[in-house]
This record gives sequence, C-alpha cells and structure tokens, in this order.
Amino acid sequence: MTSTATTSPAVTAIAARATGVTKAYGTGDARVLALDDVDVAIEAGRFTAIMGPSGSGKSTLLHVLAGLDRPSAGTITIGDADITEMSDKQLTLLRRDRIGFIFQAFNLLPTLTAAENIALPSKIAGRQPDPLWVQSVVETVGLGDRLSHRPSELSGGQQQRVAAARALAGKPDIVFADEPTGALDSRSGEELLRFLQHAVREMNQTVVMVTHDPAAAAHADRVLFLSDGDIVDEMHNPTSDEVLEYMKKLGA
Repeated sequence: MTSTATTSPAVTAIAARATGVTKAYGTGDARVLALDDVDVAIEAGRFTAIMGPSGSGKSTLLHVLAGLDRPSAGTITIGDADITEMSDKQLTLLRRDRIGFIFQAFNLLPTLTAAENIALPSKIAGRQPDPLWVQSVVETVGLGDRLSHRPSELSGGQQQRVAAARALAGKPDIVFADEPTGALDSRSGEELLRFLQHAVREMNQTVVMVTHDPAAAAHADRVLFLSDGDIVDEMHNPTSDEVLEYMKKLGA
C-alpha cells in the first residue's frame, strides 16, 4: 500500500462505509460484476478521490455509497445509518437531507438565478438555509457578483461552482462528486478543485470524488484505486505524477 502520510493515533469518524459490497448487472452469461466484495471506509473531514481504468467500477462505487443505486450484496452506511435497509422513500429523504451531489452535467434550472439554484434543495426540503453558512460558501466559491445571473449568463466554470455551492449549502454530511471537472477547461477545473479542498480543510466537509484525471486526484487527501471491481491500493497525500505512474501500472 502506498502512503506518504504519517499515521495519526486519533480515531477518525467514518462518514460512509461499504462492507462486502457486490454489484452485478444482468444474469447468466450476460452477468457483469461491477463491484466484487468491496470493503472501504470514507473518513469524515477528508477529501477522497476514486480512480481506476474504464470499467473498473469507480462510478458504481460512488453511486452505491451515495444511495443512488443499491448493491446486490453487502451493506452501505452513511454515518450510523444502514442505507441498504432503507425504503426508496427513506433513501430519497436521506439523500435530500444529508448528502450533496456534484455531477459532470451542472443540472441547474435555467429559469432560476444562481442564488435561487443554490437555495433550491433547502427550499424543496422546507428548510431555511443558514444564511451565514451560505454566504461563506458563496464567498469561498467566488460567486458574490454573479448571484443574480441565470445559468445561460454564466460560463461553464461558474455554473459548476454554482452546482458545488448548491451541494454544500445545506451542510451535508458528505458530498459526492462524479467527474466534476470533466466538462471544464483546466483553469475552471482548478478553481473548482481548490474550492473543494477549501471546503474540506476550512469548512470540515467530507468530499468523495470520482475522476480520471491525475491532476484532479492530486487535490485529494487520499486516492482509492479500483481495478476489476475491487479496491487494489490507496495513496495518501498524492502528487499528480505519482497517481499517473500508478494508473499506468493498472493499464489505464
């Protein structure tokens, strides 16, 4: 196992955990095993990246951890809640109340301003967001002068930062980001990744990000490497060169 971090004796809280998780699609000869008996703990207050070759199961792992898909076997917990035992309605409420999402597609409502898009999840949940927290998120993401603009009036990078601010506005227990820089140019992607770093280090958020980009993964505290549906290694305090070299070993 590759690690450049010193081990801390302190007990770290676990934001999410997969235990013996398998995910299969199809049946018989058409059965495909996307995840194969995966065990992993996501530490709270840290930035974790998930990497692997195409078809390794990285997006599937993110989706089952986030409750967007159900495993075929095994358990997933968010905090102390076993989400594999939840009904669809319970899962929907948990995702709404405790999880933030950032996807490659920005998923903003075109008729709403940036400020309205950021506040939307809390409004749907019938909650009043903490104004000081939202202000802090907006200032950190650098959108203070763009809040009255609609998505069509914003650049791709600005739209993704609105999406990131929306994910954090409700103070979620954990934020899942699926290729969040995939549709961005390098400068906009760097700005988003620095924001996610800041959210973890200064705002005590927990972020889990799937990426194919070693430079993006280098912003994380920890990188998990998947191959053929299983976690084969991890790296702490990674550099982009170290991640790139390891991905070459995996045949990516």
